[in-house]
Amino acid sequence: MIDFFYPLVRRFIPLQVYRYGVCGVGNLFFDWILYYALYHYVFRAVNFSLGFITLSPHIASLLVDFPITMLSGFWLGRYISFSGSDLGAPKQIKRYFLVVLVNVLIQYLGLKLCVDVFLWYPTPSKMGVTVINTLFSYLMQKHYTFKAPKPEQLNETL
Repeated sequence: MIDFFYPLVRRFIPLQVYRYGVCGVGNLFFDWILYYALYHYVFRAVNFSLGFITLSPHIASLLVDFPITMLSGFWLGRYISFSGSDLGAPKQIKRYFLVVLVNVLIQYLGLKLCVDVFLWYPTPSKMGVTVINTLFSYLMQKHYTFKAPKPEQLNETL
């Protein structure tokens, strides 16, 4: 179904980049909607106390949002965007998790800066920081997490 619109952009971008973009945008919108719902309806835009630490609502929303969208992103990457990888699922998920941890660190620091220092609204801040993550994530997923064999490696195995 994702490839249905690919002929419209085939001259401009490779299929893998197109699939990554479509899956990424879908997961990104899912992330933003989930984050918005968590922030406004679960944490109700107020601090959340765990007893030993109190989390701001934008950070609490990020911590709940993270594992859900990480798993959906891994699934989309493994089975749709980078299905040509010869790495096993356990290795891929470990690598994916490491890349996502760096992304979460970028998200955390970005949200702290935007919301707590610049006093910007949380949801647009989350959206802005996500743009930074996108390029980093694509390059890491392509060349590290779901690394496909090089053409000369394929010839050696045949």
